[in-house]
Amino acid sequence: MALPDTINAIVYTGAGGYEVIDKVTLPFPKQKPDEVVVKIVYGGVNSIDTYFRKGLYPIGSYPQVCGVEASGIIVALPTDESVLNDKWYKLRGYKVGANVVLGGLGAYAEYRSVPWRSVFPTPDTFSLDIAAASWSHGMTVVTLMTEAYNVQKGDIIFIHTVAGGLGLFFTAYAKSRGATVIGTTSTPEKAELAKSYGADHVILYTKENTVERVKELTNGEGVHAVFDGVGKDTFLADFDLLRRKGTLVAVGNASGPPDPISPLKLSAKNLKLVRPSMGNYIATPEEAHHYSQEFFKAIQSGLFKPRIVNVYPFTADGVRDAQKEITTPGGKLAGKVLIKVSDDARL
Repeated sequence: MALPDTINAIVYTGAGGYEVIDKVTLPFPKQKPDEVVVKIVYGGVNSIDTYFRKGLYPIGSYPQVCGVEASGIIVALPTDESVLNDKWYKLRGYKVGANVVLGGLGAYAEYRSVPWRSVFPTPDTFSLDIAAASWSHGMTVVTLMTEAYNVQKGDIIFIHTVAGGLGLFFTAYAKSRGATVIGTTSTPEKAELAKSYGADHVILYTKENTVERVKELTNGEGVHAVFDGVGKDTFLADFDLLRRKGTLVAVGNASGPPDPISPLKLSAKNLKLVRPSMGNYIATPEEAHHYSQEFFKAIQSGLFKPRIVNVYPFTADGVRDAQKEITTPGGKLAGKVLIKVSDDARL
């Protein structure tokens, strides 16, 4: 198959507001010996995209291609013999024409050349839209609910924005381990959705006092762990939600980064504070294999049920609108947003 000399991509031209998102033409990516070349079909839209855009997470140079999650089709394999003979490479079953999902900054481009360790062939039953709608959230859940706080039967777990794409996966996975799930959302409709994924108690933070309600539900003890992707607006209250020896897992910064705290704040109840990165839990081939298999199993069994709520076009305005949708407080979003980068054409 003839590959183009140039590709289209959506980039950040600098750190800032939505105005820094632009569509440009770039040279076709140069493949390194250990890389897989992928034709991108869908890009996932995540809160971390806005952190990179705003400069909260630093970018080395501009323009920088947007997006950290994508699905697509392999068009070229690595040329390095040591890679081709690596047991973990062989175990994944790479082949030209295979559907894959991948992570790493630079997802919104028509083609990417990516180190093979960041590229995962998907089971035959996976469609490319489902792959892009579930990878980042699913892998975050299976790693954080094992490593950041190992959810066990009998635990009481609190999840902010329980009806969002990540919150729904957190809920289903915690329930599969025998935990009780308490969560927050903004509307009765979202509350019903969260309950359909297994949430036991859903608090409408727009109408109820979250801390008081949690104390009522736990007989004044609090929860074993909080998973908080909101950040600044909810961080301090999380300490009041936790019981003695509880764990606060700070997942993200949707409302902005939390203000600094003194370590002494943890000592009042001997609390643990964790700010993990999913990528650091799959840094080795062994870890990546283990957790990717756990993720694929959760999708295939129906435990994880991705909800694609909107698909935006591969334009600067499309990416701007997608980022606005996922960051609107109390908005209608209850699932995952995608960017349609190209057609799913077989090789």
